[in-house]
Amino acid sequence: MSGLRGFDGVGVGDALPEATIELDRAALVRYTAASRDFNAIHYSDRVAAEVGLPGVIVHGMLTMGAAARLLTAWTGDPTAVVGYSTRFTRPVVVPDPGSVAVHVTGVVRSTDPDTRRVVVDLTVTCDGATVLTKTRATLALA
Repeated sequence: MSGLRGFDGVGVGDALPEATIELDRAALVRYTAASRDFNAIHYSDRVAAEVGLPGVIVHGMLTMGAAARLLTAWTGDPTAVVGYSTRFTRPVVVPDPGSVAVHVTGVVRSTDPDTRRVVVDLTVTCDGATVLTKTRATLALA
C-alpha cells in the first residue's frame, strides 16, 4: 500500500484501505522482550486458563499498535500520527500452533483544512468480534 500524498483530496467519510495483521506466538515472544511485559497470560496456556482466559492472549498494546499500521501505511509517514486512543474490549486469543488475524478498517471522521489534521475512526475485529472500541487517531498531513 503506498502512502497518502497529503491533505488535499481527503474527505469526511473516505474509507482507508483495509488491513489484516496476522499474529502468532512468535510475535508475542518478540513483543514480550521489547515491552518487558512478562505476564504469563501472554505465553502460558495454563496460566491463562487459571485466570479464566480461553488461552494465551495478545498484549493489548500490541493489538493497538498493530491496528495503527493501517494509519502509517495510509499516510506513508509514522510521524503523522499525533494522537491515538482506544478502549480494549475483548482479548485476542492466539492458538498454538497457528496465528490469529486482526482486521482493521478506517473511516475519516473529520478534516480541518486550517491545521491540515484528519481524525480517523478505526474498527478493529478478530474472528468477527470487536476487540478495540472507540479507536480514534488524529493525523497531521502534509
